[in-house]
Amino acid sequence: MSDLIAVTGATGQLGRLVVDQLLTRVASDRVVAVARNPEKAAPLRDKSVQVRIADHDDRAAVDAALADVDVVLLISGNEFGRRMNQHANVIRSAQQAGVSRIVYTSAPHADTSETAIVAEHKATERMIRASGLTSTILRNNSYHENYAALLDSARTTGTIIGSVHDGRVASADHLDYAEAAAVVLSTDGHDNVAYELTGDVSWTYPELAAAISEALGTPVTYQDLSSTEHADVLRAAGLDEPTVEFLVQLDADVAAGVSAAATDQLQRLIGRPTTPLLAGLRAIAAR
Repeated sequence: MSDLIAVTGATGQLGRLVVDQLLTRVASDRVVAVARNPEKAAPLRDKSVQVRIADHDDRAAVDAALADVDVVLLISGNEFGRRMNQHANVIRSAQQAGVSRIVYTSAPHADTSETAIVAEHKATERMIRASGLTSTILRNNSYHENYAALLDSARTTGTIIGSVHDGRVASADHLDYAEAAAVVLSTDGHDNVAYELTGDVSWTYPELAAAISEALGTPVTYQDLSSTEHADVLRAAGLDEPTVEFLVQLDADVAAGVSAAATDQLQRLIGRPTTPLLAGLRAIAAR
């Protein structure tokens, strides 16, 4: 068996960072970047990694992409309604390739949570267990970057809206999660382990508004709405119905506590404190 490490979704926001973090830990010829779009993958070739093009809907292409690979990172897809088949293709291809371990980016408490946001992650974790593959599950909490749209709207409105009520979020930066993934991919001791990865502290939406206010240097407040009111505001802003339903459900899940619990597992993997919310928002505001 070779010692190749494959990263799927390698041109995505998380995938690019995982590749970069791997390159600080292993030789470039050990890194396989799996991407769907050859043009987007072009910058990866400049890093001397192996680039293999595969659409996850194309099982034969995924088989070829994972040939001779030892460890594979399956970054969860973002095409709702299609990603379960895509995940299944990667898992089956990993079985066929005889990989020693599959690593999957899941969601908080996906093994026990009944919230809508984790349903497909829970099903993917089940597929991985049923496959018989040795696995590592990275149950990533929210990303600071998820709040870029709220920050942008707050520049002009001075307000962020939502329907999370007293819900809390223990977010961290994409780079924090990417570094943890690279550690897990390149070191031993993670067989059949599930990590609940979070920022060091959790925060409320009024605290998010205060952090955005400090990042922007202008007053920002949080307006808490009912789910119905939230949906009406989003529709009025021109969002399509599936997006409205997804965002309102996401807030309902946050209100139910899906993202509230902070752990030290991410900090321990990366060997440093996670990026504070304010630092992450300042970086977003400066882009």
